[in-house]
Amino acid sequence: MSVEKDLRHEAPWERTFDRFLGPIEEFIHYRVNEGLTLAACALLSFVLMNVPALADGFTHLLHAELAVTGAPVAVHMSFHHWVNDGLMTLFFLLMGLEIKREFLVGELSTVKGALTPVVGAVGGMVVPALIFYAINPHGPAAAGWGIPMATDIAFAIGVLSLLGDRIPRTLFVFLVSLAIVDDIGAVLVIAFFYTDQIAVGWLGVGVGVTLLLVALNRAGVRSLLPYGILGGLLWLAALESGVHATIAGVILAFTVPARPRFNPLGFSRLMRDQLDRFDGMTHPGADILANAPQADAAMRLRDTADGALTPLQRLERQLHLPVAFLVIPLFALMNAGISLDADRLAHAATHPVTLGVFFGLVVGKGVGIFGAVAGGVASGALRLPEGVRLSHIFGASLLGGVGFTMSIFVADLAYQGEEELLAFAKIGVLSASLLAGVTGAVWLAKAGR
Repeated sequence: MSVEKDLRHEAPWERTFDRFLGPIEEFIHYRVNEGLTLAACALLSFVLMNVPALADGFTHLLHAELAVTGAPVAVHMSFHHWVNDGLMTLFFLLMGLEIKREFLVGELSTVKGALTPVVGAVGGMVVPALIFYAINPHGPAAAGWGIPMATDIAFAIGVLSLLGDRIPRTLFVFLVSLAIVDDIGAVLVIAFFYTDQIAVGWLGVGVGVTLLLVALNRAGVRSLLPYGILGGLLWLAALESGVHATIAGVILAFTVPARPRFNPLGFSRLMRDQLDRFDGMTHPGADILANAPQADAAMRLRDTADGALTPLQRLERQLHLPVAFLVIPLFALMNAGISLDADRLAHAATHPVTLGVFFGLVVGKGVGIFGAVAGGVASGALRLPEGVRLSHIFGASLLGGVGFTMSIFVADLAYQGEEELLAFAKIGVLSASLLAGVTGAVWLAKAGR
């Protein structure tokens, strides 16, 4: 402790403040707590919608209009839409960064590694959509076929994290890869099937901005600031064009550079040289505040350290916590609430939309993922990840039925202006996600033993 005290300066209250922040930081960095936070916000949303003293105020908050004005346009949206069309763009940006990384260096970077989760994900998208469409073949309800297609990665990985060492690490990789392919499918479905009428002029602006982002990437610009500015303009162009605005996040992610400024050997040599210069500028007893050359050397050390990481890695790390503990929980708070009474609940139990979503997630995901993978393994076309058995794949297939975030997001797009159908879809999503999470966890716990 005395050595550490000699190596750092402490503000008068710093140690007390660190003791206060320690448990909070531990909570934030434990992956399972992302799912717990999401579940807590969903529960709070349900309470706010069903307690008469709170429901009116909460509904008023959802529909309160917020406007951002300035050249060349003014954006007027409700608080609910600012969350869904604005903040959720950060979620799609993070998702796009993860997809790009997986394609470059992850399980999806080779045909051999990608084939099993890709085949499983395709089966897990097609079968749920077919089940939903078989139950809802006609009318406005049929628009919800995309709802049971996607897996909520935060909840699914949170459940796996609870099981700890009883589950092979390669199963985590398989489920993450499968969920990422699911996300790609969901993005394509949103872009092609849940997009309003297109404004060609604004679409042209979006294409132009995308080309500028690609040019920045090709020119070796690694500062995140210009990407952020152009990303904001891309979001506005997408919003005004009629394409769902959150797609801007995915497009931006694929233009963020994935090359560092320095290779590992070059970084190590530069840091050693700069550290030697930094040490040579030290004056015993003098603070760096009074040592301008040493302060400049420290800034160069920081810039060099930034250059060892790719912009993609830096942005992904910066986004993870705010998306996991602000954007997604706020989305759940704004969207998971359903006003329930005995009549609506009884009607939901037999309504085709609820049944289509429920069976699409619980049955369709399990049958689609497991059936595709097991069939591929039996034919010799696919191989299981090391240490993973088909019983593990079946448990992961059940967890694939946890569709919470993306399923509610697609439902909100599919049933715009259809409040009753949207409510039935949410009931199906919440009940299916709960059942899929519990059954998947129980099955994998037994498989682990």
